[in-house]
Amino acid sequence: MRRKLAAGNWKMNGCKADLAQIKALCAAHETATVDLLICPPTTLIGAAAEICADHALQIGGQDCHAQASGAHTGDISAQMLADVGARAVIVGHSERRSDHAETSDDVRAKASAAHDAGLQAIVCIGEHLAEREADRTLNVIGAQLADSVPGDASAENTVIAYEPCWAIGTGLTATPDQISEVHDFIRDRLVGRFGPEIGQAIRLLYGGSVKPGNASQIFAVQNVDGALVGGASLTSRDFSPIISALEGAVEVS
Repeated sequence: MRRKLAAGNWKMNGCKADLAQIKALCAAHETATVDLLICPPTTLIGAAAEICADHALQIGGQDCHAQASGAHTGDISAQMLADVGARAVIVGHSERRSDHAETSDDVRAKASAAHDAGLQAIVCIGEHLAEREADRTLNVIGAQLADSVPGDASAENTVIAYEPCWAIGTGLTATPDQISEVHDFIRDRLVGRFGPEIGQAIRLLYGGSVKPGNASQIFAVQNVDGALVGGASLTSRDFSPIISALEGAVEVS
């Protein structure tokens, strides 16, 4: 059985005072039955990792450069993230694809860099509203999946996060049927590419306005192994109920 994962992406939010939220999550989930991950801004990764040193909560980065080092002013390598205590890194988030014109080839290179540094790559894929309305969702997802995921992907080094772009930060959430269709499609493609042992073991997260009020409904969908949560992960008050909902889904399954 795939172990569930509740991951939080703080995006460009958080200063030193907000490390109190990390401490609160550690206190609230000392005996977590699912994997926990927070990806704060790079400035907080080292301090957050120290807080979580003896806890199940792990810390990750929000992006990395494809190269291990070099003349790349302002960028962070995967090795640098690992060096300060990160265990994972998000790559290919829709905001990186849109705001920085990252291609799926770029995402694959970053995921490979994460693997080389011993980090788990959380590879994000998702369609825009116009693509869904044109009934192109599965075409888009299939292409992004094929081009963004490295050939050495495994359950240990890769997680796939489906985040429909039209549901990120909008308050809109895909319906259970929409989520099911895409997650089942992703699972079939992973099995077809990597074989049943690896393809069935890689975890699939849903992301897109996941909140305490809708988490249980989302986690009840087959092939949803957890969530990549944005705004609701910024405080223990909001993220903790989502974690508890995921733990409840484990108990039911």
